[in-house]
Amino acid sequence: MRKNIKITAAAAASAALALGLTACGTASDPGAKAESGGKADASKALVVAASPTPHADILNYVKDNLAAKAGLKLEVREFTDYVLPNTATQSGEVDANFFQHKPYLDDFNKKKGTTIVPVADVHLEPLALYSKKSKDLKDIKPGQTVAVPNDTTNEGRALKLLADNGLITLKDGAGQDAKLSDIKDKKGLEFKELEAATLPRALNDVDAAVINGNYAIEADLEPAKDSLAIEKAEGNPYANFLAVKKGNEKDARVEKLAELLNSAEVKKFIEDKYAGSIVPAFGAVKS
Repeated sequence: MRKNIKITAAAAASAALALGLTACGTASDPGAKAESGGKADASKALVVAASPTPHADILNYVKDNLAAKAGLKLEVREFTDYVLPNTATQSGEVDANFFQHKPYLDDFNKKKGTTIVPVADVHLEPLALYSKKSKDLKDIKPGQTVAVPNDTTNEGRALKLLADNGLITLKDGAGQDAKLSDIKDKKGLEFKELEAATLPRALNDVDAAVINGNYAIEADLEPAKDSLAIEKAEGNPYANFLAVKKGNEKDARVEKLAELLNSAEVKKFIEDKYAGSIVPAFGAVKS
C-alpha cells in the first residue's frame, strides 16, 4: 500500500519487526514510550499520525498557534492511507492519531485485533457525490457508473447517501455497514468499488463518485459547493476524532491536545478555512 511518510529504510524495518506491520518512526522517537503501562514523559513531544487534509492542517494550526502557550510539544506525521495510522498507534511508534470516525475504528479494531480508542471529537467531513459529467443529481441516469469507497464503513455510508437521495433503494435493515449486495434496487446504475484515496482521480473514468471529505478537499473539490449530494451534519455518527491506544487516554499530553482541539480558536479556524466543507463537531466521544 502506498504511503507518503518520510522514514528511513532502517526505521521501517524496525517498525515491521516490532509489530509485523509497517508503521512510521522508531523506538527512539520523541513520542515513543514503554508498552509496560509506564507514564509518558510529559516533556517529550506528542507524536500524532494524521491524514494531510484537514487533520494535519488542524494539528499544525494548534502546533503553530496554541501548543507552546499550553506547554505542549507537538509533532505531526502525515499518512495518506487509512491503515498505518492505527497500526503505528497500536505499536507505540506514534502516540495518537487523528484521521477516522467511530464506525471505521470499530470495524478496524474488530478485524485487526487493535485496541485503539477515541478521545475527543473534532470535526465532521461530509461525504458527498461528485461528477465531472453531470451538473445535477437528476442527470445521473440508468446505465451510468458510480464509484464508491471499498472499505466497509465508508461504503455503507456512501450507499446510505445514494439511498437518501433516491438513486438506489436499500434492503430493509441495511445499516451503516451496508454493502453492494444490500442494494434492493440499483435503478439501472453500475457500481465500482475503489480505495477511498483513489476516488478523486477516478472521476474522469466514471460518471460519478462518492468521495470522503478529506480526499475531496485535497483534490480541490469543495464539498459544500461542488457536490451533487452531501451528507447532513445533524445526527451524523461520522465525526473524526483524536484517538490513542487503550490505556493512554490519561496521558497529560493527550488530554492537553484534546482540550486545544476543542477550543474556540480551533472552531473558528475550521469555520473560516473550510467554509462549511468541514464542520466542527466538538464534544466527548462515547466508546
